[in-house]
Amino acid sequence: MELQWQYDAIQEAGAEAAALVVAPIETVENWCQGEGIGYPVLADSRHQVSEAYGVYNLFSDRLAAPAVFVVDTDGRIVWSYVGQRLRDFVGGQTILEHLP
Repeated sequence: MELQWQYDAIQEAGAEAAALVVAPIETVENWCQGEGIGYPVLADSRHQVSEAYGVYNLFSDRLAAPAVFVVDTDGRIVWSYVGQRLRDFVGGQTILEHLP
């Protein structure tokens, strides 16, 4: 995942990054260990967060669409990207360019 490669740069910019996965916590933990993920990954097993952000089940697949939300220190979304298909991810450099 490109986020892994850009995670240090995101933190150096004074920001934090986290991924959200629609899966039980045990599945998320196993995936993180298997992939060597070094950034926070949150389990959204009941898809409450992905529904609140409007990205759950967009493709009628009961998954969250790939999406990025840049949230400022006041909790406002200042930039977002929602993929148009399952593997439509935005690059880490693009995320860095949109940090407040």
